[in-house]
Amino acid sequence: MKKIYYFISCFIVLLNAPFLTHAELRYPIKPITFIVPYGAGGGADSRSRQICNLLATELGQPIIVENKAGAGGNIGTEFIAKATPDGYTIGMGNFAPLAVNKALFGNLRYDPNKDLAPIVLIDKGPLILTVNPKSPFHTVQDIVNAAKAKPGELTFASGGIGGTHQLSAELFKQSAGIDMIHIPYKSGAAAATDLLSGNVNMMFEQMYSAKQNIDAGLLRAIAITGKNRAPLLPNLPTFAEAGYPKVEVLNWQGFVAPSGTPKEIIQKINKAVNKVLSDPKVRDQIKSQSNEVGGGTPEDFAELIKNESLKWSEVVKKGNIHAE
Repeated sequence: MKKIYYFISCFIVLLNAPFLTHAELRYPIKPITFIVPYGAGGGADSRSRQICNLLATELGQPIIVENKAGAGGNIGTEFIAKATPDGYTIGMGNFAPLAVNKALFGNLRYDPNKDLAPIVLIDKGPLILTVNPKSPFHTVQDIVNAAKAKPGELTFASGGIGGTHQLSAELFKQSAGIDMIHIPYKSGAAAATDLLSGNVNMMFEQMYSAKQNIDAGLLRAIAITGKNRAPLLPNLPTFAEAGYPKVEVLNWQGFVAPSGTPKEIIQKINKAVNKVLSDPKVRDQIKSQSNEVGGGTPEDFAELIKNESLKWSEVVKKGNIHAE
């Protein structure tokens, strides 16, 4: 009798297998919800909408972009992680929620390594160490010398705890062996405003948001966190050239889905996004912000997340950084 039940079960599985594969290959058959874990109008939101507009055409279904901001990106990322893994809820995964917040928050309600499936890297870009133009600092070494002469007096601004603004400065502190005071704000824009006013000494800012003020003479650029100099600011040295090669930081983001989403669906989205990223207009817009165009396989993106998680977990631990 047990053998009969066994053969019946196998027969049912075989009958359903072609149907499941066919359903996955037909994906999508209804609109897709895309979650952005940050507010409207920011870099993650703008890039998400740009890519999703074209991706909707590639996949043949509308993509509805929803902003679920808060808790350093954790609220929106948790929503993605806990969604039904059928490909109809995906979203943007970013530097902090995927590679930093697990070490930063003691009560994170999702595990980025277990609850999310990487789909594809969208872009990545460097940050620039900037100061007010009235500042006496003109080089990285000027800052290091001043910080060593007066430990704990220099200040650096950030858009909040655990983001690339703060962690770039923390990595710089650790590499140079200096002590500076972190001044967190509610947003990067608020932090930049106080930097422009001269209320803080410095800020590591994403290049796409800092360049306009640099070009206008409202900020002075000191160094860039990329491995190479940026084509848009060819005279700006890297931290490696300034003598601090460990200070290499890229702010990155990419598409993710809930863990358990069928591989066929992940691959279909990946292929479609890679096609969007090959569009000359998309590439030019990303490069115009001195960012690198992403793309590649889900495995490539997973490897990046893994390496970044290891790197920044050590920085957070060594810096004794905790979320408020």
